[in-house]
Amino acid sequence: MAIIKSVRGKDPVIGSGTFLADNATIIGDVTIGQDCSIWFGAVLRGDVNTITIGDRTNIQDGAVIHTLYDGSKNPSQTHIGNDVSVGHNAVIHGAIIEDKCLIGMGAIVLDNAVVASGCIVAAGALVLSGAKLEPNSIYAGVPAKKVKEIAPEQSREIVERTARDYMLYASWYKE
Repeated sequence: MAIIKSVRGKDPVIGSGTFLADNATIIGDVTIGQDCSIWFGAVLRGDVNTITIGDRTNIQDGAVIHTLYDGSKNPSQTHIGNDVSVGHNAVIHGAIIEDKCLIGMGAIVLDNAVVASGCIVAAGALVLSGAKLEPNSIYAGVPAKKVKEIAPEQSREIVERTARDYMLYASWYKE
């Protein structure tokens, strides 16, 4: 059973139809939408600030989501939109990920960055603090730079298909 903990008087809120892997960890001020999946070894640590996740979003194995404390010089919250895939071992730290994005395996997105709708952040990329990514674009590298724009049909094929696939995978565990 997933580890779900209250911290500082904040209880995680988990939407209907959401799959939580046995060793997923959800702590504090975390709100997860409907039909999401939080996979094995993922940690969503809302102990120092807010984490919100939209509907049909998947947080894959080993991913870590955290924030900066409200009392710090540049506090941050993490907001992840609808139909987002956060790849294996990715780190999202106090960033905004808009709808229909794919964050690749091992990618890192730092505080107060904004990943616009339809973006793909390549595996292993580093999105620096405060970066503002353009919508419907692919970013790669360290630090992440725009590689190219992607057409809406490419986005549907890659980003939306991945989100749908993870809803299917989660259904296998609910049986």
